Amino acid sequence: MIFAPSTRSLRQIAAIGDAAVSQTVVDTPIGALVVEASSAGVTRVQFTDGAASDVKLGKRAGAPASSDADAVLRDVAVQLQSYFTGDLALFDVPLDPAGTAFQLAVWRALVKVPAGETVSYAALAAQAGSPKAARAVGLAMGANPIPVIVPCHRVVRSDGSMGGFGGGLWRKRWLLEHEVSLDAPALQAVCA
Repeated sequence: MIFAPSTRSLRQIAAIGDAAVSQTVVDTPIGALVVEASSAGVTRVQFTDGAASDVKLGKRAGAPASSDADAVLRDVAVQLQSYFTGDLALFDVPLDPAGTAFQLAVWRALVKVPAGETVSYAALAAQAGSPKAARAVGLAMGANPIPVIVPCHRVVRSDGSMGGFGGGLWRKRWLLEHEVSLDAPALQAVCA
């Protein structure tokens, strides 16, 4: 069965620091995703249960979002749809996550892990420059504000077992199985 996700573009505004954030909801096979973006890039992806039509975006105060934030949302919605239909393995959207210097280093290392592959917490710690920080990498995965795009689902324990996942282990399994079914090298070459 081919799943054709739809996007319901509900523009809500939030003030985060001095940056206004726009929101949209993207329907996916693993539940609706609430996506937020500033003019600098994607700031948050949040899993929800149910369909996009069931999601109520909260009212937030702040200055009107820029057309740049809306453009980022349009791009990320299209790319998420392509990912979930199996037509995209590598995201190409600007990211604007909030995190500590260590978390940002871990997330930068994580986005280099190809679709269809996994990495252990310990190996990711080494790639991020802190080889003895496997547990801290686990905490960074839990704090990742942009799951799927910053693919924390690709991180597993050293013995190959799943470990945790903020969106639920069933979603982690689904994402990993989905990526194995992609022709990731061919899709990544098309996107390069």
